[in-house]
Amino acid sequence: MTTDTRTRIHQIIAEQAMIDVSDVSDDAVPADLGIDSMGVVEAIFAIEEAFDIQVPFNANAPDKTAFDLSSVGSIVAAVERLVAEQRG
Repeated sequence: MTTDTRTRIHQIIAEQAMIDVSDVSDDAVPADLGIDSMGVVEAIFAIEEAFDIQVPFNANAPDKTAFDLSSVGSIVAAVERLVAEQRG
């Protein structure tokens, strides 16, 4: 699932940043890709829909939740954890 999850999240991030998916890496920081706070919220909505998960309400405060938005790779890892937790 990791490759599929990573690929889909990279696609979602690329769509929000309006860049080619090949320009998205796990080390990339959303803000550095041109994604503002509203774009992050839209990306989270798209991720919730794509993976049928619920992202914690205060996902933009990584120090208060397990959902870390500091990099694309951290988003991938957080989504994988949420999918595992919410699907049991």
